[in-house]
Amino acid sequence: MNSKEDLRHIINRIDGRGYKAYKDIKGGYNFGLYSLIIDHVQGDPFAAPSRVRVRLPVERAGFPQDLWGKQVRRIAFCDYLTRQFHWAIRRWTKGHRGMGKSGLVDIDTGGQEILERNSVVVDGRDLEVRFVVGLPAAGRTILGREALGIFFEEIPQVVGGSLFYRSVDQKGIQRHADIAEDQEVMRDLLEEQGLVAFLAEESVLPRRSGVDDRPLEVGVIPLSAPFELQMQMELPHRGMIKGMGIPTGVTLIVGGGFHGKSTVLNAIERGIYNHIPDDGREYVVTSRAAVKIRAEDGRRIEKVNINPFISNLPFGKDTERFSTDNASGSTSQAANIMEALEVGAQVLLIDEDTSATNFMVRDERMQELVAKEKEPITPFVDKVRKLYADLGVSTILVMGGSGDYFDVADTVIMMDNYKPLSATQQAKEIAAKHASRRVDEGGDAFGEVTRRCPQSASFDPSRGKREVKIDTKGLRTILYGTTSIDLSCLEQLVDLSQTRAIGLMIHHYAEKYLHRSGSLKEGIELVIKDVEAKGLDCLLPYKVGNLAMPRIFEMAGAINRMRSLKVK
Repeated sequence: MNSKEDLRHIINRIDGRGYKAYKDIKGGYNFGLYSLIIDHVQGDPFAAPSRVRVRLPVERAGFPQDLWGKQVRRIAFCDYLTRQFHWAIRRWTKGHRGMGKSGLVDIDTGGQEILERNSVVVDGRDLEVRFVVGLPAAGRTILGREALGIFFEEIPQVVGGSLFYRSVDQKGIQRHADIAEDQEVMRDLLEEQGLVAFLAEESVLPRRSGVDDRPLEVGVIPLSAPFELQMQMELPHRGMIKGMGIPTGVTLIVGGGFHGKSTVLNAIERGIYNHIPDDGREYVVTSRAAVKIRAEDGRRIEKVNINPFISNLPFGKDTERFSTDNASGSTSQAANIMEALEVGAQVLLIDEDTSATNFMVRDERMQELVAKEKEPITPFVDKVRKLYADLGVSTILVMGGSGDYFDVADTVIMMDNYKPLSATQQAKEIAAKHASRRVDEGGDAFGEVTRRCPQSASFDPSRGKREVKIDTKGLRTILYGTTSIDLSCLEQLVDLSQTRAIGLMIHHYAEKYLHRSGSLKEGIELVIKDVEAKGLDCLLPYKVGNLAMPRIFEMAGAINRMRSLKVK
């Protein structure tokens, strides 16, 4: 490895020259306490910034092994250091100077969730931080003095202020790891206690806005647990915690408009992830196999068995291998459920506001006017009970418009001014008093979940002269070769870095496991095992720091939304 003075010499030598001379600084340099590795040098000041790493022995950094010895604590430890490094960048770097991205120093950091990402990696021996630097230039002329300031003044201050145990909030990093571990333990306890979700008392569920996921600060009503649903959990760090447990089976969340129904469901759907301290939802946890389901007009569907919900379509259209380029609300919602079940969903989360009305219920008057043999849709109300009885799959439903679900619900929670009340007994009494005369159209069983296997022709990542071109366009779009994948209805996708990883994982699946696996589920599971064993770095031949781990459900959701998808 070169000395840091070698880097200084190169920068002085190329000062004032054309931008491409920056290529000379690529390589590794010893800065004493740490090594600086410049992996990729951008071609001009307007291109994607240069990729840089800092590496040092974790023993030298001084962090106790207790912080990163277990997987859940390692993920939280790396998350904390990423946030600390980002804070130090804002404190000690000058920022933009020159043209384009000149002067930029940045690291890929997260929001309110603690995700496994590769911006900070610890392997037991070394601690490595990956970030980007916009090499400074005036026009396309190298600004050597500014570059020296970045590498010899700013980055050393950032490293010193964020990557050593003595320089961070020691109680803060311990709390970060402890709270993450508690959440993981809570999720493990759900099945043992017969629950699909748990919401701790005093949790703050409302967010500041639709684009700001931080907790609301003004006018907050902390969560309280109704006596009938109160549960306790013993956690390794927090100790005994009380809250509202949502049991397995069919749960309705009801109440008037603007009383907090969807707020509760949104917190439950995010409970699949660990959250940072003081998020307000750090003790709200949900089954890892919970999937949010909604209608998705216009999406493409490829050979999905939607027969449990839709059959006898006009013109004899096949519903056991249903395909369309422009799905309706009901067919898309049916397909979304069946695709989730295909890859192992155990809990469905549904809000009537984002559902197809004719998919959710068909009342007695409509049944009398339109005979069953003329109606291809079997409404969800007639399948939700059988879904649990036959497959053990629970459902949490936000429902404000149809009391027909009282007949099939195990638990009814009524939201009143953001306070949950147990209304199960009251709902059952109302159902008995006003007995529904609608006919159950769901048959004797839920129906079959069919596993599918994609064809290799579905996955062509080439674009023009580039053999592989995979990119993202914001959180909700993957550009896979010439195919644009719309992920806007995958509501549990929370981080752009997850979206990047999904694109690369699809390619990994197509290259390595498509021909070796018997089904889509089996192939994706093999990809996830690879990433869990080798890290996110196995997805690329070079190192980056902007990937985060997705779930099987979002990866499968992306594949199912490829308009190029063909199934055998």
